[in-house]
Amino acid sequence: MGLSPDWNEPWFAPVAPEGRAVAQALARGETLPQALQLRGQCPVRFVPQADLSPGTAYEQFIFDTGQVPTRENLHDFFNGLCWLRFPLTKQRLNQLQATEIARAGVREVRGPVRDALTLFDENAALLQAPEPLWDALTGRDWQRLFVTLRPLWTQARLVLFGHALLEKLVTPYKSITAHVLREPVPMDLGDDLAAWDAWLAQGLSAPVLAAKPFTPLPVLGVPGWWPANDDPTYYADAGVFRPRRPDVPLDNP
Repeated sequence: MGLSPDWNEPWFAPVAPEGRAVAQALARGETLPQALQLRGQCPVRFVPQADLSPGTAYEQFIFDTGQVPTRENLHDFFNGLCWLRFPLTKQRLNQLQATEIARAGVREVRGPVRDALTLFDENAALLQAPEPLWDALTGRDWQRLFVTLRPLWTQARLVLFGHALLEKLVTPYKSITAHVLREPVPMDLGDDLAAWDAWLAQGLSAPVLAAKPFTPLPVLGVPGWWPANDDPTYYADAGVFRPRRPDVPLDNP
């Protein structure tokens, strides 16, 4: 599968226990679908990509069979880890995809709901943080977010959900940007990711996602995630930390 993730990196922390276990199974010679059969509570089984019926949409196949076609690559490796860590949310996303397919069919242009579902699945992140950090983030006031309010990050937690986002971070580079869901994770959920999963799955709907409820966040700007960002000048790179244009409303992703 190519490169091996460094499970000690902070962005992998939510999926690191499962990631290490799957990697060990792969090292023993198991296929990726076999290696992902770790958790009894996962609502799906992982099967080889060849099991995907010709002419059947990937999302529809999962909905109809409870099986996830899985290739032997890093992208599907992280997709499997996200199923293990966020089973309720992944199932909810699949249900919404299937509902849209039933309503509109499989078209060359997915439409706003399926586009948003795919974006969420591939690149979303969840943030639990004090309100001042949220204000700075949605305003794209990077200096305030990461420098002025830096001490507040000890009260925050960023969890990456998108499997393509995690895949990119195997070889990190400065401009990797997540789409943070603009619904704050309740502080009273603490660090219980099973509770995060239940909360998130309950809140997702087609109308919510069609509104593109995201705001960008260059993830290697998070304090403690990248040594170079200890220097405040790190955030002066306007090619990465782009200011919000005056003509763009705050709710525009």
